[in-house]
Amino acid sequence: MLKPVRIKFLISGLVAALAATFAVLAVHTGPAAAHGNVVGPASRNYGCFERWGSKFQDPAMQTEDPMCWQAWQANPNAMWNWNGLYREGVAGQHETAIPDGQLCSGGHAESGRYNAMDVAGDWKATSIGNSFTVSLFDGARHGADYIRVYVTRAGYNPVTTPLKWSDLQLIKTVPNTPAAQWTQQLSNGVQIDIPASVSGRSGRAMVYTIWQASHSDQSYYFCSDVNFGGTTQPSPSTSTPGSPSPSTPTSPSPSASVSTPPVNGSCAATHTVTSQWQGGYQGEVKVTAGSAAIKSWTVTLTYPGTPPIQQAWSATLTTNGNSAQATNASYNGSLAAGGNATFGFLASGSPVAPTLTCSAT
Repeated sequence: MLKPVRIKFLISGLVAALAATFAVLAVHTGPAAAHGNVVGPASRNYGCFERWGSKFQDPAMQTEDPMCWQAWQANPNAMWNWNGLYREGVAGQHETAIPDGQLCSGGHAESGRYNAMDVAGDWKATSIGNSFTVSLFDGARHGADYIRVYVTRAGYNPVTTPLKWSDLQLIKTVPNTPAAQWTQQLSNGVQIDIPASVSGRSGRAMVYTIWQASHSDQSYYFCSDVNFGGTTQPSPSTSTPGSPSPSTPTSPSPSASVSTPPVNGSCAATHTVTSQWQGGYQGEVKVTAGSAAIKSWTVTLTYPGTPPIQQAWSATLTTNGNSAQATNASYNGSLAAGGNATFGFLASGSPVAPTLTCSAT
């Protein structure tokens, strides 16, 4: 029999552990309904949320995605609140308001919530060509007074060097654009796809985006790690998960999360629920090319009723009746035989498995 003092110690330790667990879980209340972020090429904090939001307690993050790991440990809210990185009252004086080395956190915005975004290191990089598209999601339909897209100059290495203003070269400016003119009109926001290009670039770099929202003097700042002409780094979500443990969230039931459509000659698509909270969930669709290479793809998601999708990324989405049609983005349409691409979305309500059909050219 354990002595009373030992029992007291075990109970107090258990209470402390449970309290810590609930404190972390309490952070995940679902993505906020307002503001926005660069979803392609994904910003640092949005990329971390996209890869790990459904398994934020998986210890594999520490070795497979160490930059997300350090950011998640510093402040989990930087990932759950991936669309809140902004400052007010800058009055266009971005270089004055934000010191060198703090560009990715918006000058330690939101009381330092996003400070870990400034840490130099081997962040997961999106592979892009010299012509690429920046996709900006606006959940509150603010629209833009302007949007500025920068690329770091040749020779800058985001793995070793925090970002400075002198590292940046402005390559694209989008003038005043009301939300009604953004390219995708979704039930929970809008998205604008901005074509951009550079010449003769290869290797690691960073795309830096400033979005000046129209509703007030509110400025958003996004760092997206890219690899010009390189190979896309594998996402942790495609790796084999380790043995489940009490600290690892359980996967949704197959009946609610996955549908396997019939395979046609050009491509096939599967649907997975990657995260769920009260009143909503995050889904992912994987598109796989058939026995021949394809140049583009379209996936139709057919639901029992009105499609619940509120926001999508890495695809252009349109709805009609009880179906939603997703067309590849500029950077993920071309697939080799047997190759695959994914797009994600946020939806309201409980998970629903749509019927999927895939066509390709």
